[in-house]
Amino acid sequence: MSEGGWFRRLLHRSRPAALGLRRRILLTITLGAIALSLFLAVTTYGLTQNNLVRQAEDAAVTTSLRNAQGVFRDLRSKPSTAQPAVESLTNIGVTRYLIRYQEEWIGGVTPYVDANLPEQIVDRVVDRGIPSRQIVDINGELNVLVGWDIPGVGSYFQFSTLEEQESTLDSVRIALFFASLISTGLGVLLGVFSARRAVRPLSTAAQAASAIAGGRLDTRLESTQDPDLGVLTDSFNDMAEALQLRVERDARFASDVSHELRSPLMTLSASVEVMEARRDDLPERAQSALDLLSSDVVRFQGLVEDLLEISRFDAGAIRLHMEELLAAEFVRQAVAVSAAPKLHLEVSERSEMALIRGDKRRLARVVANLIDNALAYGGGEPHIVISVVEPDDEPMAHITLAVIDDGPGVPVEERDLIFERFARGGGAGRRTGSEGAGLGLSLVDEHLKMHGARVWVEDRLDGKSGARFVIELMASELTD
Repeated sequence: MSEGGWFRRLLHRSRPAALGLRRRILLTITLGAIALSLFLAVTTYGLTQNNLVRQAEDAAVTTSLRNAQGVFRDLRSKPSTAQPAVESLTNIGVTRYLIRYQEEWIGGVTPYVDANLPEQIVDRVVDRGIPSRQIVDINGELNVLVGWDIPGVGSYFQFSTLEEQESTLDSVRIALFFASLISTGLGVLLGVFSARRAVRPLSTAAQAASAIAGGRLDTRLESTQDPDLGVLTDSFNDMAEALQLRVERDARFASDVSHELRSPLMTLSASVEVMEARRDDLPERAQSALDLLSSDVVRFQGLVEDLLEISRFDAGAIRLHMEELLAAEFVRQAVAVSAAPKLHLEVSERSEMALIRGDKRRLARVVANLIDNALAYGGGEPHIVISVVEPDDEPMAHITLAVIDDGPGVPVEERDLIFERFARGGGAGRRTGSEGAGLGLSLVDEHLKMHGARVWVEDRLDGKSGARFVIELMASELTD
């Protein structure tokens, strides 16, 4: 074996295997337990430390202030010497102090001498007369240093050790460490139990799903008394039942359409073409009948196409071929090949630069269906308005295309109904009319939903009688 092949094999063997669901659950819970334990430990320690230090600082400030007031009284009573103040402090057990009196430092025991005073606190207290406090390290021992200005006399500094607080914090650290270990251990045990319990029903569901994918559509999960797993079981069984019914219905529908509609339609279409070829040989009444027959065949072809399109939607067989489209130019092209190629278009300046992303063929079908609907039932030739809407609360602009007609309009209570399949009755019946099957607007709605867009109908904005069918598409960008 070559040296390169041996190295590649070694590298492949050393590559870590992908973690399974059970291990991922265990790892997630374990890491969560560790993170929670660390968070609680750090938070508890921080709060305890801050509380202890704050209490120590407050006590140091209170004690040093009381002692500074005593020094002030002693120095004012006998200004010639600081000995009375020193004796008073010694009598109450204060040893870690310094008095700045008559430009000299008095008191102090090693190492609590003036040389170990931080320059910044000396400057604030002695030179500027500002009381200050600071935590200082004196030979490895933390102390709270508090300085007071004694007006007209001098300054007083006192050290208060934090040894007791440090000892308490050491005990807290040890307790928190062992508490974190125990919490992490319990987390691991919980993870093992949870992983096993979570994966067991999933493996059963996976086997059932595999059986359904293999064609056994009657596969179902067994019922369970577990309230949480019961939701999964019932939802899975409902899904499988709906899938089975839908597949069977779509299969029957496609088969029926294929054999019962397309074959006779082809025969009728061929017969009409033969008769059209000999139209001049027919009497006038026969020519009129031929015109009616030709019109019905065309309508029949449209109905079959709509039914087949609906069946594809139900079967989930629709696949969009997305591409960038210049909105205004695309609409012009769609109108040019529609039933009203010279329809008036009103396009805003911003719309001329707007790009949309969509399936060109299906969006053209949407435009054509809306135009056909307006021509047939809108009381005259409609017109189209294209504009750009830039809402404040959304990052991208919208393109709106409005097909406006002069018909009777659509009642408010029926404006959702007309987009349903085979809509009949009331205003919906008037909009779809007796000449259609009620699928045109339904296909418009289906196509737009696949594009993440929407359609609705409203009254005309100018107050005149008529309907305004509006399409709203997301603009991918606005070109310069």
